[in-house]
Amino acid sequence: MKFTPKTALAALTAVAVGALGTAQIESLDLDQMIAKTDNAVVGTILEREVIRIDHPVDGPELYYTTLIVQGRSLVDGTPTVVGVTFPGGFIDDEHGVWNSEAPSEDDQKVGNEVVVFYKWLDNMGGDLSGNALYASHGGIYRVVSGRGGDVVLGRGPGYSVPTNRTLSSLDGEITQISRAHKRGK
Repeated sequence: MKFTPKTALAALTAVAVGALGTAQIESLDLDQMIAKTDNAVVGTILEREVIRIDHPVDGPELYYTTLIVQGRSLVDGTPTVVGVTFPGGFIDDEHGVWNSEAPSEDDQKVGNEVVVFYKWLDNMGGDLSGNALYASHGGIYRVVSGRGGDVVLGRGPGYSVPTNRTLSSLDGEITQISRAHKRGK
């Protein structure tokens, strides 16, 4: 069978539409985010570390960034220190990989006050287990101090914190939602 340019274009369009139909970004409100994660923590980023894994099955040069956050759980108020990990990052100027879903460099600076949502994964790739930052950049929110108190910076429609809001109101809502989930709604 001979392909004409028109037939080839139609075939490519069908493949592209099929691929787009399976790839989608998950839009989560706060209730859905709480249901899918193990915890939400507010605290200070103490450390940022990037590691490289060369894996026999998953491949070479897998880079992951881990942020160490010290603070407290917004679910139950427990003081905690937690490492949250996401794909991507650079060890130095030449060794690393960009990940379009990773938090921005500004979001992951040591010293930042943040809210992080995470879930334990047995294998993020390369046999790395740990607390995965849920929804990558959609799982971290910066906290800034203002005249009215601490404010969590929202990210817009489709994110679990779409608008700027006080930390105290977010804290109360997360606690309430978590309790409702534990009771089975």
